[in-house]
Amino acid sequence: MASSTIGYLWRDQKAAKGFRTGVSLHSHTNQSKETLDFLANFGNQFPVVRPLLSRMERRSQDLHGIRIDYAASYWTPPMTPILAFELESRQIEQLDVAPLVSISDHDNIHAPMLLRTVASARQIPVSVEWSAPYGGVQAFHLGIHNLPSGRAREWMATLEEFTSNPSDARLTEILVALNEEPNVLVVFNHPMWDLYLIGQERHEFLVNEFLQKNGAWLHALELNGLRHWDENRAVRRLAEKWNMLLISGGDRHGVEPNANINLTNAGTFTEFVHEIRRERKSNVLFMPQYAEPWKHRILQSTLDAVRSYPEFPQGSRTWDERVYHPDRNGVIRPLSELWPKGRAPLAFGWAIGLVQLLGKGPVAGGIRMALNDTQQLRLALGEREA
Repeated sequence: MASSTIGYLWRDQKAAKGFRTGVSLHSHTNQSKETLDFLANFGNQFPVVRPLLSRMERRSQDLHGIRIDYAASYWTPPMTPILAFELESRQIEQLDVAPLVSISDHDNIHAPMLLRTVASARQIPVSVEWSAPYGGVQAFHLGIHNLPSGRAREWMATLEEFTSNPSDARLTEILVALNEEPNVLVVFNHPMWDLYLIGQERHEFLVNEFLQKNGAWLHALELNGLRHWDENRAVRRLAEKWNMLLISGGDRHGVEPNANINLTNAGTFTEFVHEIRRERKSNVLFMPQYAEPWKHRILQSTLDAVRSYPEFPQGSRTWDERVYHPDRNGVIRPLSELWPKGRAPLAFGWAIGLVQLLGKGPVAGGIRMALNDTQQLRLALGEREA
């Protein structure tokens, strides 16, 4: 029987007492390639931004002969692997427990492999967030943690091969094989998020179909630190339906540490995996930032993507160093190199500047008040579900 407990640090400041370790799962570094859909979506949500983006698209074509291609371009989160590792570790250490951090970038293991050359992070698990195609219409994001070091690259080749030539039957074979790796943890990340906008009803049908076929090879469903209260409640109901364990996953892309962690008495990540898989026991703790209004947190995450960080290593300091787009020959390059003299089309600069303005001073405070949802927080604080 799965045993999941959920705590809230703002309700119980001593929630970590009696535990040895805090585990940070599912966070991203500048090794993740993220789509630029957020910028187009931001224009849809804030009508004043859309004309600026349209003007930017026209000017890029007219001045530089480059047509803006959101599908072929991407951005990377600002934090390098070591900065992300230290950020997550510090938050956990403030609870007076030892930190374990598993970084899972999209479809690559570059960050943990790089971190293993750093003495302080040498024991970090080799983990990835795999976008696994399913049903011909979308992909499910699976957190695969603690791949065997000697065969991690071999496993990544298997996952990449499947992604290029997917079939639902082959997906089951791969999940069975991952489950046969005794120290690997497989988590269904944000399962109730209709990320590919196929319609919530269709999405939930495919989720349940996927769990019917593959639930036996998955070890937990994720309560996501960047998704809203209602969606995480739906995940809890899904876990009850399929008798599955719940686990934390912060999904951090910016500079705010994960909004939830797991508490455990395990001393190593492998011991933690055994606790989840064999004992089927999970203790999730939501951090104070999760109590902030959800829309405000999403806005802050967007702002993190376009802020400047002069103290960061070169290549991660400004937004145009972290956004990549094909040049006239189709070669992917950072925007800082792509446009002459490193200057973006004026309208693009206006759009980015407007987004940055939303995070400053009185403007940010006013938006935060406008986005506040006290009903959501009241419901959360009133929860008494086991």
